[in-house]
Formats: sequence, structure tokens, C-alpha cells
Amino acid sequence: MADTRTPISSVARGPGRCPPPRSPGLTGLPARLAVVVVALAVAAGAVVGVRWATTPAAGPPAPEVPAARVEAADVEPNSVAPAQAADPLPAPEPQAAAQGSDPLRAWADRLADRTGVPARALMAYGNAELVVGSTTPGCRLSWATLAGIGRVESDHGRYAGAVLGADGRPSIPIIGVPLDGSAGVKAIGDTDGGEFDGDPTVDRAVGPMQFIPSTWRQWAADADGDGRGDPQRLDDAALAAGRYLCAGGRDLGAPAGWWAAVFSYNNSVEYGQKVFGLADGYARAAAGG
Repeated sequence: MADTRTPISSVARGPGRCPPPRSPGLTGLPARLAVVVVALAVAAGAVVGVRWATTPAAGPPAPEVPAARVEAADVEPNSVAPAQAADPLPAPEPQAAAQGSDPLRAWADRLADRTGVPARALMAYGNAELVVGSTTPGCRLSWATLAGIGRVESDHGRYAGAVLGADGRPSIPIIGVPLDGSAGVKAIGDTDGGEFDGDPTVDRAVGPMQFIPSTWRQWAADADGDGRGDPQRLDDAALAAGRYLCAGGRDLGAPAGWWAAVFSYNNSVEYGQKVFGLADGYARAAAGG
């Protein structure tokens, strides 16, 4: 969320409905960072089977999500995409594979200390990159971009003291502020009867990736193969976010495509800069740079 306490109001508007904003004072800044696209290698058996679901169970209301306060990168929107280098996921040795070793988990465990992102969250982001890479390779979605969004939206599912569980769900359901048109937020009337957000009066953004209920219905994903899409489960939410970011044939490996995708998520220059700085930092940390 942006520092104005605005939830992801632009998600409800959908991709392509709002042009990317421009920020006075940023024009003419040199591009400081190179675009590095090194996709997460797909090891045998690493991609979780995908089903699209639209009826996850609703969770009870939780403390409201305030504005995230993280440092923004000083970059000009549309001029550069963040580095997307990743520590490649190695193919497992035959013996390890036979013993049920999970190469995605091993990759996440290795990167957790380098990046400061919980390993369980990295597994969700990495799996989303692998799945989207297999279904929409032209998008060039990076786990680092999803991690940047997840950090801003909910601190990787850890908002308000929540702990991200082994099942990928925060211990406290994450539900945003009421979208009632008060200062700094959009007015969005109830679209789900409280099914996802526990509020039958107005909508609230839900889950670690903070989806508006109506948008979740459109993009819901079942990344863990349990037969339902759950916006509170980071595996499902990260994959849904990846599908949303890639909508309209966007190429997130190119600057214009990356910025357009992030602005579709939240049409704010400040928000985009925060995600940029985080995503780029995660990717460079993962690459050891």
C-alpha cells in the first residue's frame, strides 16, 4: 500500500484503465541500473500443478493494514526495469529426487538469508515465476518483482505480528482498511457480501498481496493444488498477482512493460518506486551483487 493509506485501488480498475502517472522532478534522471533477466531454472517436478479457482473460504476480519513505509528508489518511471537476476534453481541429484527433495525449497532456504525474505514466502514467489514462465513465457515475470509487491503490501504476510505458516497462510488473516471513500481511499461498495473480507458493507483488500474481492474473483489461482483459490494463502495470491501483472501481453523484462504492470497494480509513482527499489535489491542480493 502507498503511504497515503490507500489500498490497491487501481487493482479494482483493472489493467489498461489508467495511464501510468508521471512525477515532476524525475524527468531526465539517468538510468542507474541495467536490466538483467536470468529466469529461475525449472527443475523437474518443481512447478506445482495449477488450477484456477474462484470460491476460496472467507476469513474473519483482521486488524487494518496501514501504509507501508519503505525506501523508494530514485528512478524515473518507464526508464529502466529492476534487475531480475536470480540464483538459478539447480536440477536435483537423482538420489535427492528419489528421496523427495524439493529443489524449490532448497533454493528458497538458500536465498532467505541473503534477501531477508522468509523462505516460505520465497517459495510462493518462486513457484509463481515458474508457473507463469511455463504458461506465459513472454511475460518474463520475476519472483523479485512479486517479492517487492509482497513486501510493500503485507511484509510478506507478516503484518501486525502475523507469522507466515508452513501452509503459506498468515497466522492472522490480513484485511485492509474499509474502502468507504474516506480520506486517501477509494469508495468501493461491497461486491462479495463479506465472503472474502468479512465486511458486508464495503469492500476491503484481502490477503498478503491485498486483492480487492472483485479482482480476486477474476484472477484467483490455486497454486498449491488443494482445489480452491485462497487470497490469504500466499502461494495462491502470488500466482494470481503474477497472472494479473502479465495481463495484456506485458513483457516485464522490458522497462515499459515492467512499469506498466506495477502501475496497474497501484497507479502511484511512489508505490512503483518502492516496489522497484525492493525488487532490484532482492534480485541483486540473490545474485550476490
